[in-house]
Amino acid sequence: MRINKYLSTNGYCSRREADRLVELGRVFINDEIASLGDQIFPGDEVRVIGRDRTIKKEKVYILVNKPPGILTSPDINKRNNITSFVDYPDRIYPVGHLDTEDAGLVLLTNDEILGKRLIHPDHIPEEEYVVEVDHPLTKLDLVAMQNGIVLEDGKTAPTKVRLMNPDRFAIILERNKGDQIRRMCDFLGYDVVYLMRTRIGTLKIPSSYPEGSIRHLAEKEVRDLKKLVGLTVRPSGGNVRKKKR
Repeated sequence: MRINKYLSTNGYCSRREADRLVELGRVFINDEIASLGDQIFPGDEVRVIGRDRTIKKEKVYILVNKPPGILTSPDINKRNNITSFVDYPDRIYPVGHLDTEDAGLVLLTNDEILGKRLIHPDHIPEEEYVVEVDHPLTKLDLVAMQNGIVLEDGKTAPTKVRLMNPDRFAIILERNKGDQIRRMCDFLGYDVVYLMRTRIGTLKIPSSYPEGSIRHLAEKEVRDLKKLVGLTVRPSGGNVRKKKR
């Protein structure tokens, strides 16, 4: 992204004003004087003399179809962590948790407001999973999962379960308590062969999405996700908390 567009996109000034500031030698990229047409890359620091502040970094929203065996940990010192797997040049972190042995949708971002909202008890969105077990499911067991099963930490909430194949089903959870799906299946006498999270609220991926795929969210996906957790979007791209009535 060109320096003038970068300053404009981040709500600092117009492109014309950005060009003027560059020509005056007031814009620095990584502590070096910028020139007209310079490109800004992820990780670069942009500073403007005379306004005494660093340009706020652009918000990043990355969707990953996490393969099994990858930790959903922001700690780059941990082996096989998802932050290192994505290898983005700026600091981003995974929102929420997905068990190491499971696959599927994980959101990484540097938007702390949205990240905190998505894991707050008042705003946690429902999640959808596709599950494959070791032998065909019975109708009775599907109904049991729909109505709720009494586990060691209490009865699971009623939910929607849809049979996809004799040994594969989709299930929606309002709040996933640990490895709840695996414990439900174990209680009913099934071993989970494969488990994939395909949706978090409005954010979703098809079950056929290749493992290890990484992409940035579209603007509409970001807007829909923010709206779901009670955030609106400023014209400049920032977050605004909705006031409670």
